[in-house]
Amino acid sequence: MKRPELLVPAGSLEVFKEAVYYGADAVYIGGEVFGLRAKAKNFSHEEMKEAVAFAHERGVKVHVTVNILAHDKDLTEAREYLEELREIGPDALIIADPGIFTLAKEICPDIERHISTQANNTNYMTYRFWYEQGAKRVVSARELSLEEIAEIRKNIPEDMEIESFIHGAMCISYSGRCLLSNYFTGRDANHGECTHPCRWKYAVVEEQRPGEYLPVYENERGTYIFNSKDLCMIEHIPELIEAGIDSFKIEGRMKTALYVATVARTYRKAIDDYLEAPELYESKLDWYRAEISKCTYRDFTTGFYFGKPSEEAQVYGTNTYINEYTYLGIVYETKDSNIVRIEQRNKFCEGDRIEIMKPDGRNIETVVRSICTAEGERVESAPHPKQVLYVELTQEAEVGDILRCPSVSVQKKETDI
Repeated sequence: MKRPELLVPAGSLEVFKEAVYYGADAVYIGGEVFGLRAKAKNFSHEEMKEAVAFAHERGVKVHVTVNILAHDKDLTEAREYLEELREIGPDALIIADPGIFTLAKEICPDIERHISTQANNTNYMTYRFWYEQGAKRVVSARELSLEEIAEIRKNIPEDMEIESFIHGAMCISYSGRCLLSNYFTGRDANHGECTHPCRWKYAVVEEQRPGEYLPVYENERGTYIFNSKDLCMIEHIPELIEAGIDSFKIEGRMKTALYVATVARTYRKAIDDYLEAPELYESKLDWYRAEISKCTYRDFTTGFYFGKPSEEAQVYGTNTYINEYTYLGIVYETKDSNIVRIEQRNKFCEGDRIEIMKPDGRNIETVVRSICTAEGERVESAPHPKQVLYVELTQEAEVGDILRCPSVSVQKKETDI
């Protein structure tokens, strides 16, 4: 059985390294231009070079997004950017626009060209077309069912690859090509500047009653007529593999390191367990479900994979995230046996019971014995985001481990374990 690639997003160098540590076969990133996540931190030229070197040393591939829908004014800069990428040497470029594809084929012939979901890839003739142009891989439209993907697999060359999103936020627009943001704010989603108007609260106004807002559907939080649940296929690894998908893609270049690490590790374990023994995978479904919920998410759906989703399955009545665990920081350095250096992300206190999340799947409970600032001052709590701290724990941690804790409602304090 062919082992699918696990393709994980990263919006910064810090998150990139965690994606590698926590099981990615490949990581996709964007540069400072020409990707579809302008609000993500993204990668400078030097950061991209470091990321590619870091990944290649560990046998992991790097894909770079160049997937805007370009206008004439973009083409000169696109050529210059592609020349930079040729020197950096990522493994693949993710492209939506035929013009950008043509430039990439000319400038970077040795770098694989993958066709973005933005190109509306819904049938096997489209796949064949791109294959004949020199594309190695096509990302399927999110509107496709597993049955449709399996049919595409039967009708394309054996060495052509199918990549499909299996987890993360869904877009309400066809293949993600949305005009709402541009219409409302002048910020073009197809140039990476989406303001996510599908997450906004809406009402109807009748023209004879200006200023009177009539709810389309109302609950205690408001009205969200476009907003979608998050895709999650952790319970359907067998079906994804059987459909012939070569690369399992996680959405989330604007997500935290905790999100990326949690999702990457859970899918890594699920894929490996299934390939080792299907019964092992089946026996651990409860663990996968529990772990995938330990990062910020909306309620889950299987999207279009099993046919057109019902309104109840696809549209979500609130834009509120579920947040069962809090991200505290990444271990950057260890001192002595139990002292770690982190850059703090959320508040925690001396005496808190927290968790060390490890790439191998273990979650180790520990207690915060003490907290010191970089200047050596002992403090009882860590309220300042991005403050460098030295934290003494009751259990050992390693570089790359993530510290997290249950949400405030379930967090317990204990001075001794």
